[in-house]
Amino acid sequence: MEYFINCNTSTLAPYTVPLNQARALHLYRRLGFSASVETIQQAVGQNAGALVDTLVDQALNMPVLPPPTWADWTNANYPEDGDARRQLRNEQRGQFRLDYAKGLLENNLRDRLSFFWSNHFVTEVDVYDCNSFLYYYINCLQRNSLGNFKTFVSEIGLTSAMLYYLDGVFNNGTNPNENYARELYELFALGEGQGYTEEDVIETARALTGYVERGEVGCTQVTYRADRHDEGTKTILGQTGNWGYDDVIDILFTERADQIAFFISKKLYKFFVHPDALAAEAESILNGMATTMVANDFELAPVLRQLFKSQHFFDDEARGVIIKSPFDLYFNSLNETNFVYTDTNISEMANYSRLLNQELFEPFDVAGWQRDRQWINNNFIIGRWLTMESIFEVFYQRDNEQFRSLGLSIAGNVGLTTYNPDVVARLIIDFILPKGLLDEGEYEKAFAIFRSDVEEVYFEGGNQESWTLFGWPQAPFQVYLLLQYLARQPEYQLK
Repeated sequence: MEYFINCNTSTLAPYTVPLNQARALHLYRRLGFSASVETIQQAVGQNAGALVDTLVDQALNMPVLPPPTWADWTNANYPEDGDARRQLRNEQRGQFRLDYAKGLLENNLRDRLSFFWSNHFVTEVDVYDCNSFLYYYINCLQRNSLGNFKTFVSEIGLTSAMLYYLDGVFNNGTNPNENYARELYELFALGEGQGYTEEDVIETARALTGYVERGEVGCTQVTYRADRHDEGTKTILGQTGNWGYDDVIDILFTERADQIAFFISKKLYKFFVHPDALAAEAESILNGMATTMVANDFELAPVLRQLFKSQHFFDDEARGVIIKSPFDLYFNSLNETNFVYTDTNISEMANYSRLLNQELFEPFDVAGWQRDRQWINNNFIIGRWLTMESIFEVFYQRDNEQFRSLGLSIAGNVGLTTYNPDVVARLIIDFILPKGLLDEGEYEKAFAIFRSDVEEVYFEGGNQESWTLFGWPQAPFQVYLLLQYLARQPEYQLK
């Protein structure tokens, strides 16, 4: 079911107006987990196309997470004692979660995309339960996140994490297992029931045989054994031959190129632009993206450049229409405030995300998190309020002057000179919320929160005791109160 109405009628033509603050924020909120005030201010006035090219190029050239010491460990490397083995595995996994989460926070488009693909090529670490498999799975996501989609599909299907998660290790020539073949078509390339038959699934499963289960020493990388492969003739998507794994990928991308390109374009569109990709206007955008993908032999970067540079992407109707995931909620807040954080803060936010049903490396099921409205219910919205309240409180207790600094960075010279707190509050609100508050009545409520218990006489100016954000002793507390208030507003849940 689609819950949103997409009123965006703009095209894929390049957006040529110099970026203002709202559109710079939009770009960074969608291509990463937002950015600091300083980064946004540097983007203001820039050409959208040039900035998008810079961000895409950075993502393409970004190194992957370096292999940890345990990247190639098997069970033989762990202590024999069960408790000690579990403890060491959990410590390794916890550190890797932290390292990857910090990449989400810092790496903009590359890890925004690697995280997106983890919810497309889904695995669950609790199922395959091998840290080495996890590392190589994430490595595959990072290396291919903006690369060639055909190569991506081929490589991800041969990771031990995927082979074990979707039963590829139990798929042998004498007893084919259809699980991976089905998900290859249904979830990864074409969409449920689109462009394939049950017979195609059965025949594809036969072609994918030969990748055997790990041996007596657990967590050994899966390998191919020719004697476990079905050498018989198979007919897949109308093509007949003695097909194997590489043949399946070649046939799929040859026979169903247009469908694959449209399916992936739609997923990218719903993630980066608008959750409703059914509107007629969106359909033309998807067709344009799909055409670009096929013309570039399934290279993803040209498609992303085209989309992110477009008038459609920067249209007002594209802002504030996606509900923040838990990771968006916390990491956007952290990047935009630029508060000094520790590993403990990051781990805490990852744990809060888990409580709100988004656990790192553990998507909900093989179809992944469904996003958008699925992130909001009575329990989750209260959880969002309380956790954000706790996060801001921790930062305020650690160093309350950070809140004054945030306000000053947003307000600029206005924070130094104006005696009117409403002017400052509006600037903060319009930076933090993608489209501000609903109406002037809602702004007035926020202004009252920001004024706190400061007497009105101090807002009149003209003497040394007059209020300014820069000079008033309690100004950090005022910014703190405003952030706490905004975090409970519906607009704060959107990006």
